[in-house]
Parts: sequence; C-alpha cells; structure tokens
Amino acid sequence: MMKIIALFILGVSIVGTCILVAKNARAQDQSLPDMNAHHFTFVGIDGTPMMLEDFKGRAVLVVNVASQCGFTDQYAGLQALYETYKDRGLAVLGVPSNDFGGQEPGSEDDIKAFASEKYNVTFPMTQKYAVSGKTAHPFYAWAADQGKGGLLFSKPRWNFHKYLIAPDGSLAASFGSQVGPQSDKLIDAIEANLSVQTLQSTMPESK
Repeated sequence: MMKIIALFILGVSIVGTCILVAKNARAQDQSLPDMNAHHFTFVGIDGTPMMLEDFKGRAVLVVNVASQCGFTDQYAGLQALYETYKDRGLAVLGVPSNDFGGQEPGSEDDIKAFASEKYNVTFPMTQKYAVSGKTAHPFYAWAADQGKGGLLFSKPRWNFHKYLIAPDGSLAASFGSQVGPQSDKLIDAIEANLSVQTLQSTMPESK
C-alpha cells in the first residue's frame, strides 16, 4: 500500500514538473519577439564590456572580420564608411572570427595591431568570437533567426558578412561577404536607417 501511495505522489510530482517546464518554455517563446540587438553584450578587443544597448538610437553595421582573407581589404572601405557617416549616427563594429578558413588565427593584440597599422581602423572591435554553429555568440544566433537576407545570407557563410542594426535595435538588413562597404545597396540601407534616426530625433516631444 505504501509503495502505491509513493508511486502516486511521484507521478503527481512528475506531472507538475512537466507542466511548469512547459509554462516556462511558453513564457520564453513569448518573450522572443521582444528581443532585439540591444539585449546583447560583447567584450571589446581591449577586454572591456561592450553593450549593444550603448548604441541605442544609432545604426550599427556589425561585420565578422578576419586578417588573412581575400576580403580583408574591406577593412579600408569599412573605415571609410565609418568616417563618412559616424557624425550622422553610424557605428561600425568589427567582430574578429576564426570560423571560416582559419583566417583569423592571431591574438586580440595581433588583430588590433594589424587593423590599426595596415588599415588605420578606428571603429570599435570586439574580442574574437564564433559567429556560426552551436558555439556562435548569442547575437549571431538571434540575427540568423531573423531571416533577413534570404536563405543564403541570413547568417555568415564567410568572413566579412554584414548585419545592419536599426536605431531601435531591430535587424534592418543582412548582406553577404561579396557586398562590399561601397556597395550601393549597403549604402542605401545605411542612409535609410540614418534618415529614420534623424527624423525621430527632430520630432517634437508629445505633451
């Protein structure tokens, strides 16, 4: 008799746990639409925390960079973009990654020196991160789930993939590596988001 009672109690406990897990899962699913880029944090290449929330109100171009890639010269174009548009609110964020072809093997110090000395890079950069697969930084997992760029370009498939974050933290666009920093489609997307930012900043406050 005692065994039957014990089994009954165990069964009730298991069912209760399953219901609680299911409720938590639903709660997490319901919170996903509210997620945006401003929820994520990187570590800067100098070791300090870098919260994307600090870029709220600005358009941000997030690029996974590498020092030994056929696209590495895009550093120059990215720096030119940054210099052209930073006063209008554009931020460029370089995310070193060794995911593709092992083309970013160096340390953070090596990466920083290379970008600075060869391309005069002054835009912020993060520590080295995985940007693809199961170990991808959570920002990259979130961005890939947004479905921008279609089947081919919703996530990085090589170095110098570009995500454009809108001033409100939503993912505005996703561009493959072959879309260079001076591409008309990229510049058009940047200017469109900077125009939205300018419009919002000049709107009168509601009373």
